[in-house]
Amino acid sequence: MLQTEHLSCGYGGGHVVKNISFRVEEGSRLCIIGPNGCGKTTLLRALAGLLPAEGLIRICGESLNKMSRRKLACQVALMSQLTSVSFSYSVYETVLMGRYAHQKSGLLASQSEEDRRIVRESMERTGILALKDRPVTELSGGQLQRVFLARTFAQEPKIILLDEPTNHLDLKYQVELVENLKEWTKQGGRCAVGVFHDINLALSFADTVLLMDHGAAYAYERAEQFDLSLVSEIYRMDVRNYMQNTLKKWE
Repeated sequence: MLQTEHLSCGYGGGHVVKNISFRVEEGSRLCIIGPNGCGKTTLLRALAGLLPAEGLIRICGESLNKMSRRKLACQVALMSQLTSVSFSYSVYETVLMGRYAHQKSGLLASQSEEDRRIVRESMERTGILALKDRPVTELSGGQLQRVFLARTFAQEPKIILLDEPTNHLDLKYQVELVENLKEWTKQGGRCAVGVFHDINLALSFADTVLLMDHGAAYAYERAEQFDLSLVSEIYRMDVRNYMQNTLKKWE
C-alpha cells in the first residue's frame, strides 16, 4: 500500500535520509523511532510529496512522482507537529478544510451534505464536537491537536502520516488517539505511519517498527519481536532498565 525503495532525501542537495526501504501493508501501522535529528520528520515530508527524493515512493501501487497534487491529497494526509495558529477560523471550519481535495469549487461555499456528515463524524471521533463553534485561537494545545487530527480524518485519506501526534495531549487522549488510529486502519484499505518519541506508546501503536539513526535504517522489525537493546544502542542508555524501573513506581 505504501512502499519505499532506496529512498534518500534532504535539503539543499544534501541527504538527511539515506537509502531507506520499507513496506506498509493495508490495515497496518508503521512506527518510526530514533533520536532527534535522525531524519524522521524529513522522511515523512518526502512520503507526503513535500520534498524531492531519490529512489522510489509508491502510493497504493502508483509512483508518487506521477500523481497530481489533488490525487495525492485524496490518498495521503500528513499531520505535522503542532506549533501555533494565526488564523481565527472556528473548529468546524478548520476540520472542514480537510475536505478540500474532494471539493470541485470554493471550499466553504460548496460543502455538501456528505461533507457535513464526514466533518461531524470526524469531530465526534476525536471528542471535539462540543467545541465546533469555538475559534481555534482560543483552544489549548491539546484541543488544537485533536482539531487537526479531526481535519486529517475528514480528508478521508488511505494513508495517514503522523509526526509526534501525541504532543500536547494528556495521557487519556494519548491512549484514545492510538486506539482511534488502530480502529481507523482496520476500515477499508488504510494504513498509518507515525513518528513517536514515547517508546511504550510507539509499540502499542505499531505492527512494524523502523528504528533510524543518522538518516539510515538501523533496524526494521515486527513490533512484537522488537529488541529494546537496539534502542539502547542508539540512545546510549539502558532503555529496558529505565522502563522497568519507571513502571515499578506504579506497582
